[in-house]
Amino acid sequence: MVAAGIRGSWLFGADGLHSTVRRLAGLELPAPRSRRRFGMTRHVAVEPWTDLIEIHWAPRAEVYVTPLAPELVGVTILGAPRTHFDETIAGIPALARVAGLPSVSGLKGAGPFRQRASAPSRGRVLLVGDASGYVDAITGEGLRLGFDQARLAVGHALGELGYDRAWRRTTRDFRVFTNRLVLAATSPARPAIVPLARMLPGLYGSVVEKLAR
Repeated sequence: MVAAGIRGSWLFGADGLHSTVRRLAGLELPAPRSRRRFGMTRHVAVEPWTDLIEIHWAPRAEVYVTPLAPELVGVTILGAPRTHFDETIAGIPALARVAGLPSVSGLKGAGPFRQRASAPSRGRVLLVGDASGYVDAITGEGLRLGFDQARLAVGHALGELGYDRAWRRTTRDFRVFTNRLVLAATSPARPAIVPLARMLPGLYGSVVEKLAR
């Protein structure tokens, strides 16, 4: 197999959400037009006030605040098309400390999140990570899934397992739970999600724990 002038026995397509390998391998399916969601992120020069990742549930979006360095915080928003970054931050009183602060990086975006593949592999082409199909970033599982799939791809190349079946088994919980959560988050039931999680912390915790395994 030859790709970009390099000859090899296998090609692992780990080229992201809008994978060129997925498209050229004939594995790409049309992305759904409904419930489209996008992400935006920016770095702000401010001292982190916690060593944890905060998630703020706004009426139309989720805001993730991540401590990155002694004087640097990352702010990421996930939401529907035409979600305004500054307006969303300004609407969350707990984030008043970052509202209006100058950014130390340009505003970057990604999406739409929902991407589909007809299969995670074809012949000696294996799709890994976001390239193999993606649901949404709402659960924060992207890196873990990517690392898990990379291990499966290597195992397949070494003849230890079948990639497609192992891929489906490894990603099943993520795909099912994330699809349901996005469905609820983009429906009239959205305002009830956080109060429900507060009422049933054990159930919510068990779901998060299951995804983290």
